[in-house]
Amino acid sequence: MAWSLDARIPLLVADGEAALAAALAAALAAGPKAAVLAEAPPPPLPMGAVALASFDPYLPHAAACTCCGGRSPAAAALDRLFQARVRNQCPWFERVVALAETAEARAAIAAALTQDAVTAARFRAA
Repeated sequence: MAWSLDARIPLLVADGEAALAAALAAALAAGPKAAVLAEAPPPPLPMGAVALASFDPYLPHAAACTCCGGRSPAAAALDRLFQARVRNQCPWFERVVALAETAEARAAIAAALTQDAVTAARFRAA
């Protein structure tokens, strides 16, 4: 028998605030706590979410700036969520619900999951 265990954090991408509320409600109904990744400017922390990080999909910094280290804004925001989780700066969460209102934001999240090695090691598409 073959075992398959993927310990990465699942990331569900929702379109718009109504879809975010439904996706977050579904994630919370499933049991584990959820964090929220949102396009900038971030909304208030949704009821039931334990952490919130935001990103600007339009690359506000230069390609090789020292604060980003060449990583995309979506990858950096997911990194902030992961670091807050492991450093106990927020309650432990087992999934992330991403609010992507624009096609650029959805593309940035997809690119982070497939092209950023650190993000791909920590998160997976739900």
